[in-house]
Amino acid sequence: MNQHIENSFIEIYSDVVCPWCYIGKRRLERALEQLDGSLGSKITWRPFELNPTMSKAGMDRRVYLEAKFGGPAAMKAIHDRVTAAGASEGIAFAFGRIAKTPRTFDAHRLIWFAQQQGMQDDLVESLFHSYFTEGRDIGDASELVDIASEAGLGSVAVRKFLASSQGVEEVRSEEAEGRRMGIRGVPYYVLNGRYALSGAQPPDVFVSSLRKAEHDLAERKVGP
Repeated sequence: MNQHIENSFIEIYSDVVCPWCYIGKRRLERALEQLDGSLGSKITWRPFELNPTMSKAGMDRRVYLEAKFGGPAAMKAIHDRVTAAGASEGIAFAFGRIAKTPRTFDAHRLIWFAQQQGMQDDLVESLFHSYFTEGRDIGDASELVDIASEAGLGSVAVRKFLASSQGVEEVRSEEAEGRRMGIRGVPYYVLNGRYALSGAQPPDVFVSSLRKAEHDLAERKVGP
């Protein structure tokens, strides 16, 4: 058995500026409440930058979204839809507080670092909340230090990490793996290294897919 797959039963390719990734996180959590609680400790978050060519300084969010979606009316319609979906999952999206669309590469590096500390999910939750409900600039190094500290990571260690080149190659490698898998949008879930789900699926879809993946894993362990 591949130890990497066994320890990462649920791999989630996402970006922390993707609202549907946040919604998907809540829906997956609801699904896991119906299943074996140990699966929650076997989640690994993988990087997928929606804007890999974004400048390090980021971009005015309104300008970015209007260019991407075709104007303020289309942008409002999308925000309204996401806000309604988020409210049903207990997420209070506050898009009006977000001034900038950041580059998320350093945030992904920090998520990789948090995995080494066994605190990856805590940090991901903190990043989603900080960006979508507080409007914080998660492309800014000092803001990332504060957010990581609030999630339970040591600020001195995080500051030192972000100032280094640690995690750069690892994040790039994981992103490249996602592209090789043909991922074009997130959230994207890989279960037991064999089953894939795309999008913020309803909890019942997660439940049935996870049960199938668990059954498959059990059969592979028993063998012929």
